[in-house]
Amino acid sequence: MKNELIKVTIENHVALVKMDAPPVNAWSLAFTEEFLEVFDELYEATNVRCVVVTGREKMFSAGADIKQRTSVSGVAGNLTRHMRRMREVGNTVMEMNKPVIAAVNGPALGVGMAPIINADIILASDNAFFCMPEIDIGLMGGAAHTMSLFPHSLARRMILTGYRLPASEAYRRGIIEACLPLEDLLPAAMDIANNIASKSPKAISLAKRAINTVRSMPLREGYRFEQNLTNEMTQHEDSKEAMRAFLEKRKPVFKDNV
Repeated sequence: MKNELIKVTIENHVALVKMDAPPVNAWSLAFTEEFLEVFDELYEATNVRCVVVTGREKMFSAGADIKQRTSVSGVAGNLTRHMRRMREVGNTVMEMNKPVIAAVNGPALGVGMAPIINADIILASDNAFFCMPEIDIGLMGGAAHTMSLFPHSLARRMILTGYRLPASEAYRRGIIEACLPLEDLLPAAMDIANNIASKSPKAISLAKRAINTVRSMPLREGYRFEQNLTNEMTQHEDSKEAMRAFLEKRKPVFKDNV
């Protein structure tokens, strides 16, 4: 990994991904490419069971690099290529084969919300807010992803007015898992990540696969899909080890990879 604009540390099977592009973690071409590269590598990393994404200091991400976007638009095909890469930001988080926790340590604007909206668990500091400001510069925000997380009226208010949703209100509405003082945010996120990392990596991966798949399926078909995965889990050594450990009243020792 480059560890230039995106800093990655791995400890106890948890990867901490810190966006570190001063001053505001704007999504330039280089920043976007490095983010995607990091997640591609973590997807294949057998020593990682959970990923935590956060930002530098008191800023999660200010969204698109508007100055660079203006220059990109001047060359035929560049804007289309850039937009395609930006779509992959959300997809690469959602499709990650390990759970992703977003530790939102400050404002998250526009495309800067992509890692959050597609994360599995979201925590935020009390100085954070969520905003889709594109409408204020004659553009529009990502409605499809925004409406997958935020309620009907609120999503439309954010997209159509650029409303800033405070983390405290997001927590009150049940959109995020917790709203914490900044100094408590990362420890809380790491506690959850370490808990996840203590489970069978194969079971966790299949559980995330089920969550992502069944949400777009009818109830009956979704339940059948889950049961098929449950049956698949029982064939893995980790499942047998977990059951033995439970009966023997000890911690399981997992050997299966994701």
